[in-house]
Amino acid sequence: MSSAKFDIVVYGATGFTGQLVAEYLAAQYKDDKSLTWAMAGRSLDKLKSVREAIGAPADTPLIVADASDAASLKAMVAQTKSVTTTVGPYQFYGEDLLAACVAAGADYFDLCGEPVWMRQMIDKYETSAKASGARIVFSCGYDSVPFELGTFFVQEEARRVFGAPAARVKGRVRDMRGTLSGGTAASAKATFDAVAKDLSLVAILNDHFALTPGFTGPKQPKGNRAAYEEDLQSWAAPFMMALINTRNVHRSNMLMGFPYGKDFVYDEMVLTGPGEKGEANAKRVMAANAEKTGPNAPKPGEGPSKEERENGLFDLLYVAIAPDGRQVRAGVTGDRDPGYGSTSKMISECAICLLRDAKDVPGGIWTPGAAMQHKLIKRLVDHAGLTFGVET
Repeated sequence: MSSAKFDIVVYGATGFTGQLVAEYLAAQYKDDKSLTWAMAGRSLDKLKSVREAIGAPADTPLIVADASDAASLKAMVAQTKSVTTTVGPYQFYGEDLLAACVAAGADYFDLCGEPVWMRQMIDKYETSAKASGARIVFSCGYDSVPFELGTFFVQEEARRVFGAPAARVKGRVRDMRGTLSGGTAASAKATFDAVAKDLSLVAILNDHFALTPGFTGPKQPKGNRAAYEEDLQSWAAPFMMALINTRNVHRSNMLMGFPYGKDFVYDEMVLTGPGEKGEANAKRVMAANAEKTGPNAPKPGEGPSKEERENGLFDLLYVAIAPDGRQVRAGVTGDRDPGYGSTSKMISECAICLLRDAKDVPGGIWTPGAAMQHKLIKRLVDHAGLTFGVET
């Protein structure tokens, strides 16, 4: 791949999230002459208008490629060291591009939150990716980068304080402002539709270890109902994205050689506050979750205004619990709305981190945290508006 013309191709640059990725690269790396990148999508005219709208240099290369035309995807991949793709649901539009990257030994980054499809791709392509040197990196956005790295970060602190990693970690959402992405809603709906058509997929969807082929750990909390958490003095409600994040955290643990242990237990919930008000809020969260994949969910390509993105944020709490009940806590925050503003920065920095800071990572199907660990935390803190901190 050293002869490739581009470091990164942003595939789906005319879509809502893809445009934000291209805009971030154009602004953040405008003075970095060593980073070569291109925009790709179905329509040359739309690519030209996006290039102009985001203020990218007029000579930013444009590539026409279409998910329904495998030859165009191969031609695109042949020109680049890596592809970031925002074109989902990936179970509809992802496999041909992933296969092209595996065949060419090119790196691939997506925003996938579709565990059934991801497991199918792991089973089908992991051996080939290891052979070709392609680094296939799923889930490079809000699902599941801050959750995966939050677990990694709090476990580092647990080692320091307890002398060993914690077999139990809680991931808790303290605050989250911003809309669910239309792509996330579409992916969830596509996954549920696929499972309804093929009931054999239910087992994968319900399995916390769906992404760790050959390994099954201990029973995990279901996290599907509101509960009061004494140690946090708060009610907690189910978190919609736990379905993908928990699976990625367990895969990350496996890919790193089980640094959290093989008896590791992890779950995610949304904190809604104490007392009767907290309980009422928890019930409201559960009702809102049902709406998010219903008929009023945002459509792919729709998204919040610039002002809404910039006023968004997320604040996550990580609690590592020792066998004797001692706790260490860490916080992870982001300075933009999670589904778009932060996600577009995260996938961009994942691609640049693997390209520049983690060149020695071998081929295979990775999670971002397992592949890049401290290097990715540093890059996200330095460039993408995230913070990681130990809390007392």
